Amino acid sequence: MNKPLRRIAIFCGILVLALLVRTNYIQYVRADELNANEHNRRVQIERYAHERGNIIVDGEPVTGSVETTDSDFKYKRVWKNGPMWAPVTGYSSQAFDSSQLESLEDGILTGNSDQLFFDRTLSMFTGEQETGGNVVTTLNGTAQKAAFKGLGAKKGAVAAIDPQTGAVLALASTPSYDPSVFAGNSMKDSDARQKLLTDKDKPMLNRALRETYPPGSTFKVVTAAAALENGLYTDIDAETESPLPWRLPLSSNLLQNEGDIPCENASLREALRWSCNTVFGKMSDDLGNEKMIEQADKFGFNKEVFTPVRADASIYPKDNKPQNAMAGIGQASNRATPLQMAMVASAIANDGKLMQPYMVAQRQAPNLDVIYTHEKEQLSQPLSAENAQKVQEMMETVVEDGTGTNAQIKGVTVGGKTGTAQHGLNNSEKPYAWFISYAKTDSGSPVAVAVVVEDGNANRDDISGGGLAAPIAKSVMKAVLDGK
Repeated sequence: MNKPLRRIAIFCGILVLALLVRTNYIQYVRADELNANEHNRRVQIERYAHERGNIIVDGEPVTGSVETTDSDFKYKRVWKNGPMWAPVTGYSSQAFDSSQLESLEDGILTGNSDQLFFDRTLSMFTGEQETGGNVVTTLNGTAQKAAFKGLGAKKGAVAAIDPQTGAVLALASTPSYDPSVFAGNSMKDSDARQKLLTDKDKPMLNRALRETYPPGSTFKVVTAAAALENGLYTDIDAETESPLPWRLPLSSNLLQNEGDIPCENASLREALRWSCNTVFGKMSDDLGNEKMIEQADKFGFNKEVFTPVRADASIYPKDNKPQNAMAGIGQASNRATPLQMAMVASAIANDGKLMQPYMVAQRQAPNLDVIYTHEKEQLSQPLSAENAQKVQEMMETVVEDGTGTNAQIKGVTVGGKTGTAQHGLNNSEKPYAWFISYAKTDSGSPVAVAVVVEDGNANRDDISGGGLAAPIAKSVMKAVLDGK
């Protein structure tokens, strides 16, 4: 071979080698990066080429898949009663990705999870159409329906938990939305989503997990727990050192009670029964900000909660003496999600043990084999069993003969606490109505509930935790009890 031909041959060999190196680099080194690239339409087409697995409640799917005719994405997501279940499932959209369980469990639902590698490999040999796996939730369908129906046209939220396991039984938020209306990728879907995003009532906001409210008098349960745990008081029927009127520390302002109620030196039981601001405000001041923060932290405040869906952190703040006194009655900068207040009620009901809230009970392969089962986990011990039982007595008095009688269930022991939280500058807006509660049976408490209602249409004088929120909590508790 002459010299020019040899040079050409070597050059061509180098080109072939460079091509091989480049091909292997793309196929192996950058494979994951390219597969995950949002502009790789082949990946998206494959993602929607088969039916998505389902989210299961009470053994039945609340989701499904339908074939599309106007897109190269073959299947899109649909929901059964989407507005009721959206706060649990989130959405899954061909154009706008996914949220909540639909997002966090996407690998199982699409079938792309490493846990389903064997099933994907087997389908290649059997020729069966690939499908996603299922996510089995802890939700109680009857309780969820009771919560959603109870809220009705009012803004608000409900969270219900099994105190003994941490299983989330209901998670409702209103107003809500139907995720099916923007599950595709057409202009119609885009317009529907934009309409929801610009709605002043924020139907896509999950108020049970992502909205924090002043908890109002429901927080007095936490303040009572702090007083007992720190030895400020030990006997719930003994008089407290609570003058009337009581002046806020470092201030000329007097803390007011609602109505003509017996709050001067009232015992813990009577103070919770009638929701005495003066007693619990002074109690918070006597304990001090650090001890109040410590107690709130044990109930889950000041950190995000994962169910696995993230819930915003509820806040008991570092503050000065007057503000700490107000935070002790659930006002000032004290903020809580409905889930957080359900956690408070559940820890009291479970003799002081707070269980980690969770919504996913199992994951299933496409052939329904169980590939994951949740194991319950204790999150903390906010108070001793002895003190928890004292707070139970107090909360049960509230329902038996106090501000929470609307939550009574015949033949069942119910504990609760009402709350009417001030809202707006100088309480200029209509207040929020709260109720937290639990129901007790011979084998312990199977359900704890928190309800918050933002009823802008109600007369201001008609807004109360006992009037608006307690009946909703009662219906949710009854739904769980009737299923036992």
